[in-house]
Amino acid sequence: MAKYGEGDKRWIVEDRPDGANVHNWHWAETDCLEWSRNFFNQHLTNITVLNGEGNLFIKIKKLEKLEGEAYVNVRKGKIIPGYELNVTLLWEGEARDSEGGVLLKAEGSVEIPYISDENADENPEIRVIVKDEGPIGKRLKDAMWEKGKILIFEKVRGYVESMAKGGPCKEELETKKVAAKPEKKVEAGGSVVVEKKEVAKKEVKKDEKRKEGFKTITMTEKFSCRARDLYEIMMDENRWKGFTMSNAKISKEVGGEFSIFDGSVTGKNIELQEGKLIVQKWRFGSWPDGIDSTVRLTFEEPEPGVTIVKLKHVDVPQEDRYGNSTVVENTERGWRDLIFHKIRAVFGFGI
Repeated sequence: MAKYGEGDKRWIVEDRPDGANVHNWHWAETDCLEWSRNFFNQHLTNITVLNGEGNLFIKIKKLEKLEGEAYVNVRKGKIIPGYELNVTLLWEGEARDSEGGVLLKAEGSVEIPYISDENADENPEIRVIVKDEGPIGKRLKDAMWEKGKILIFEKVRGYVESMAKGGPCKEELETKKVAAKPEKKVEAGGSVVVEKKEVAKKEVKKDEKRKEGFKTITMTEKFSCRARDLYEIMMDENRWKGFTMSNAKISKEVGGEFSIFDGSVTGKNIELQEGKLIVQKWRFGSWPDGIDSTVRLTFEEPEPGVTIVKLKHVDVPQEDRYGNSTVVENTERGWRDLIFHKIRAVFGFGI
């Protein structure tokens, strides 16, 4: 991710006295780091996690640290957020006995080392630390992990959604929407009357929007192996777990369902020809509801021990449910880096 302020100056518009961005052609870049700090201060301060359940009382006290960068780029009205944040929260807990006596008062922290636009569709990693590592302290720590992460994930999703809408630029973008020009009407006497027309927002049908907002990914990759071996790797959940280092559940039957990358991707087998063809419906959990894509993988073996895989992934949405417009880029990179390159590295199928 390019750092804020280090973009190519040809694409960054300089401030004008009138505040105008002519034609919205260049990038208009806004630093959102302080806005991000205020967001987390507002939404993750004095948050009650447990209030007596199991005789435990836990509260997120405040934001201790927020480091990194955050910005919003706008070009032709299109919002492109960028952020990489390291966040630390302070929490306190109290354990009581059945009669209300205090057994332990503990303090700790929650580290969220990587909140990034690249992983906007995933829950971030969370580390919970407690100063008192005794049995009661560990009990409070475990409770903070189980209950607190739900609240934290919710607030982080709120941040992701706010940044996708422009962050601190949202109100400014709304006020700069171009209004319709007044129409001039010449009356019989020759006088000019300015007639104001209210511009109504056109409601775009979801189906029409989908047709315009989808892309197709195509790739051709070469492997040093037999076609049937590569086909088996793609359809075997244990091998999939091995090269992705994530949980997977894969049916080998037509009509059977699969879940890969810890459930981030789910789908169904449409057509299977052993060693030759895999056709599946794919859906990412971060995509808008009701959207499925189709993956078609063909396996060709022009000579023994050399396999060429042709990928065609159609109906990939350009935006996810949070408004992030990097879905196609991330999906393409996932196929290349997390699947094809990993298979070569783990199974030794490099050319």
